[in-house]
Amino acid sequence: METQSNEEYDKKYTSLIMMILAMLILVVMYIEGMLTPSLPSIAKDFGVSISQVSLVLSVYLVTGVALSPIVGKLGDIYGKKRMLVIVLLVYAFAVLSTGFSPNFGYMLASRGIQGIGLTVMPLGMSLVREEFPRRLVPKAQALLSAMFGAGFAISLPLGSLVSNDLGWRYTYHTAVPFVFALVIISAIYIRESQYRRPGTRVDYIGASVFAIALGLIVFGISDGPVIGWSSITVLGLIFSGVLLFIPTFIYERHYSFVGGEAILDQRLLSKRNVWIPNVALAISGMGMFLAMQALTYRFESTSPYGFGISILDTGLSLVPFAIGTLIFGPVTGAVITRHGVKHMAVLGPIVAAVGFLLEATNPSFTLTLLYGFIIGSGISIMNASIINILVLSVDPKDMGLATSMNGTFRNLGSSIGAPVAGAILSTYSVAAVSGNPYSLSLPTHYAFTLAFIIAVALFAVSAVVVVFSKEVINNGGRKKESPAQSEKTENLNVITQ
Repeated sequence: METQSNEEYDKKYTSLIMMILAMLILVVMYIEGMLTPSLPSIAKDFGVSISQVSLVLSVYLVTGVALSPIVGKLGDIYGKKRMLVIVLLVYAFAVLSTGFSPNFGYMLASRGIQGIGLTVMPLGMSLVREEFPRRLVPKAQALLSAMFGAGFAISLPLGSLVSNDLGWRYTYHTAVPFVFALVIISAIYIRESQYRRPGTRVDYIGASVFAIALGLIVFGISDGPVIGWSSITVLGLIFSGVLLFIPTFIYERHYSFVGGEAILDQRLLSKRNVWIPNVALAISGMGMFLAMQALTYRFESTSPYGFGISILDTGLSLVPFAIGTLIFGPVTGAVITRHGVKHMAVLGPIVAAVGFLLEATNPSFTLTLLYGFIIGSGISIMNASIINILVLSVDPKDMGLATSMNGTFRNLGSSIGAPVAGAILSTYSVAAVSGNPYSLSLPTHYAFTLAFIIAVALFAVSAVVVVFSKEVINNGGRKKESPAQSEKTENLNVITQ
C-alpha cells in the first residue's frame, strides 16, 4: 500500500475533473432548468392536470432513488469512471427519447429512464473526494454547488427562450449533441477510480422495493385532486406504498446484519454525521421542490392570482434565485474551510426559510424576485456546507456508498415534494373560464401561501436537525480528530495495489 501526501496531488488533472463536472452540471441544468417553467405548457399539450404533470418531475426522481445506491455500489465494484460513462450514455439516449414523446405516458416512461442522470453527481463527488486533499474538499464541493447556480443562471434564460419560441421539445433536441460529447470526453480524459471493492454485493431487491413503495405514494398523491382524495384508488395507492416501507426496512436491516451493504446501510446510518445530512437534505429537498413549483405557477398564472408572464419571462424571473446560488457557493466554501462547517450548515436552511416566508406574504413582482435571491442564497449555503459534513466523516472506501445513499435521501424528499405541490395547487384552484378543466384551472392565493408555509416549516426542521451534527473542521481548516488519527487521515488518497 502506498499513499499520496496531502500536499501531493495532480492539480492539472483535478482541474480537468472539475471542468468536466462543471460542463455536466451546465448541460443537465439546461435540460432540467427549463422543465419546471414548461410544466404548464406540457400539461396543456397532453391535456393533464397540474397535479398529474408534476409526475414529469417526480418519476425522474423516483427512478433516481432506486438507481443512486445501485449505481454507486457498482461504481465501488467496477470503477466510478466506468459507471459514469455508462450512466451518461443511457442518459443521452433518454434525453433523445424524451424530446420525441408522442403522449404523456411515453414521456413519463422516458423521464423515468432519464432519472439515471441523478447518479452522475454522486459518482462525480466521489471522484473529486479521491483526487483532492481533505483541506481542499470543501472548496471543491462549494465550487460544484456554485456551478449549479451558474447552470441555472445560464440555462433558465437560454432554455426558456428555446422553449418559449420553439417549444419545450427543442430544449431536449438541442441538448442531445452536448450530452453525447460529454460521454466521449469523460471516457477519454477521466481516470478510473483508485478504490475498488470487487466482493461487494448489490442490493437490487431493496432498491427496487423501496422505489415501488415511493412510486405508489407519488402516484397516489398526484391522482388525489383528479379523482378525489376519498377514492379507493388514491387511498389504496398511498397506504400500499406506506405499508410497503415496513417490510422494506425489515429486509434492509436483515441484509445489513448478514454482511450485505443495504441501500439504507445500517453501519453508515448509525453514524451521526451520516444520518443527519441525509435526513436534513431529504426534508429540505421536499420543501424546495414543493415551493419552486408553486413559484413557477405564480409567475405564469394569470391575474389576480399570478403575474401572467411567459415561459421566457418566468425563466428570467428565476435568475435572481440562480445568482444567489452562484454567489454564495464559493463564499461558503471559503468560510467553512477557515471556520468550520456546522454553523453554515445551520444558517443555510434558516436563510432559505426566511425567503420562503417572505414569498408567503403574496409580494409584488419585484419583491418576489428579491426574495428569490434570498432563497437561492440560503439553499446554496446549505448545499455547499451540509454535504461536507458527510464526505469529511466517512472513509474514502465508503464514499461511493455514502454519496449514493445521500442521493437516495435527497431524491426521496424531492420526489414527494413535487406531487405534493401539484396536489395543493390543483386542490385549491379555480376555473379561469369554462372549458378544459386541466389547462384553465388557476391556483389561488391560498394555494401558493400554503405551499410556501409548508416549505418554511420543512427548512426550519432541517436546520434543527443539523444542530445535532458534529463539527468536522476546526478553525485551522483540519478535521477534528485525535493525534493518533492525524497521520492516517492526512494521507487521504490511498491506492490499494
